[in-house]
Amino acid sequence: MMTDALLAYFHYSAIFLLFAFLTVEVMLLRNPLDAAMVRLLVRVDRWYFAAAILALVSGLMRFFWGVKGAGFYTANPMFHIKVALFVAIGILSILPTLQFIRWAKKLAADAPFEAPESERKRARRLVMIEIHLATILPLLAVFMARGIGFS
Repeated sequence: MMTDALLAYFHYSAIFLLFAFLTVEVMLLRNPLDAAMVRLLVRVDRWYFAAAILALVSGLMRFFWGVKGAGFYTANPMFHIKVALFVAIGILSILPTLQFIRWAKKLAADAPFEAPESERKRARRLVMIEIHLATILPLLAVFMARGIGFS
């Protein structure tokens, strides 16, 4: 029972970190981006990626070693929707990450760099979509935990 509680805590903490870093990205993308903000954005995006990996790993740990067992999850359609949504968010997050990397490369080549407004707005829109989609994940988890979606 203690193992299951610690696995849940680890998973929830990773999810909270994921939301925290996504929120920071959204906030950084609100205003024009100078060199210092681009460098910070690249670091925050790396931490967001690390939080997503922690959420995935801790979720897999719950899947394999949690009290409910893998059978509970694989039989639940909400679990499959949750995993698919997590993967979709991960795929969507590639676009802003690639943009941040492009900015960092331009910054390295040209010190007085400022991110173009249209690119900044597009990146912010994509991160906003990510964070809004991510808010559905806990709802699916609640449904899954309560057996909603079983035939």
